[in-house]
Amino acid sequence: MRITLNKKLLVLAFATLFSQFSLAQDAGAALKQIADIVASINHFPSDADKASLAAIADNGGLPQGVRDMANTVAGISHAASAEGKELMAGIQANDAAPDRAKSLAGIIASINHMPSDEAKATLAELFP
Repeated sequence: MRITLNKKLLVLAFATLFSQFSLAQDAGAALKQIADIVASINHFPSDADKASLAAIADNGGLPQGVRDMANTVAGISHAASAEGKELMAGIQANDAAPDRAKSLAGIIASINHMPSDEAKATLAELFP
């Protein structure tokens, strides 16, 4: 019961946070930066990438979903953590989240050592 309640609260939080997603001026730039880092991951992000992701995650002016993506990517060690995958699933299930954010969340959740060639092509198309 508690897990179900937590999931419902998480979905509600994402709906609230992503409703303001398009209002955040820097959200698009932050998503692009996250996508570029994801495209270059080889087992884990570099120290420089982790610093960039930390700056995004600490930026209170960005939507929580974007900050969650940055934290999840920063924590990748061959794959996203179980908690990160759950957060990415919440983003993908959120009707208020933009399609390209949903796609990025799906790619983050599915990384296995590095993004696939198909994922890299998708990222290049969505975040030129």
